[in-house]
Amino acid sequence: MKKTIQQHAPNNPVYGMGFIGALVYYLYYATGFWMGVWGCVKAIFWPAFLVYEALKTLGA
Repeated sequence: MKKTIQQHAPNNPVYGMGFIGALVYYLYYATGFWMGVWGCVKAIFWPAFLVYEALKTLGA
């Protein structure tokens, strides 16, 4: 019998909590409607922004 193991299950709650935290942060500091919309987009892609800024800081 073949066993199926979910390897990515523990990452989902971490991403979900990060998404909610980023959404609250970006919406709190939004100055208008379109900045709120942009904040929602940034909250979805927050890991990409995090890695980009980390690599930029490290000089890579």
